[in-house]
Parts: sequence; structure tokens; C-alpha cells
Amino acid sequence: MHHLLLALATTPSPLPTPSLREGVSEDQITPGLWGFIMTAFFVLATTLLIVDMVRRIRRVRYRAQVEEERMAAAAAADVDAADAHDGTGTPDYDAEGDESGTGAAPDRSQPRD
Repeated sequence: MHHLLLALATTPSPLPTPSLREGVSEDQITPGLWGFIMTAFFVLATTLLIVDMVRRIRRVRYRAQVEEERMAAAAAADVDAADAHDGTGTPDYDAEGDESGTGAAPDRSQPRD
């Protein structure tokens, strides 16, 4: 194992070539101007699509939240209406009494003196 590590450490690296190989031009190994323009276009298009998608998802979540709140309010109103119809709901008056100050609830009969 040590021999392999020693061989890898002492093996010289190949010399960098200052120019391209024969028969290869620079246009064959670099994307060039059109490659850069197309890459920039795809990055821009992807960014715009992501921003639009996030906006639409946020809008759908907001609409769902509003719909849930509307349904909860409608359900609460239905329960209140059913309780008021059955007579089991709490009356809408002040705990200290009615407007006359007698302290009696408006739907209750008052005792006779």
C-alpha cells in the first residue's frame, strides 16, 4: 500500500501544453458568444418562471385561507342560527340587565310584588 502511495506522490504530472492540439480549433472547445447568450437566456427564463410559480402558489394559498375563514364563519353563523331557533343559545343582552335597569332578562317574566 505504501509503495502505491509513494509511486503516486513521486510520479511527475504531465506538462501543460501551451497551445491546442493539432487539428483542434478554439471554436470546437468553447461555447463562444452564442453559447453564452443561450445560457443567459435559459437562466433568465428559468428565473422568471420560478418567480411566477411562487406568485401563483402564494395566491392559491391565500385564496384557500380566505375560503376556510369564510366557511368557518358560515358554519358559526349556522350554529348560532340553529341555537337561536331552538332557544338554547345565549341571549344578546348585557349581563347586568336590560335597558330599564331592572336586572331581568328581556325574555324572562318578572316576579309580581
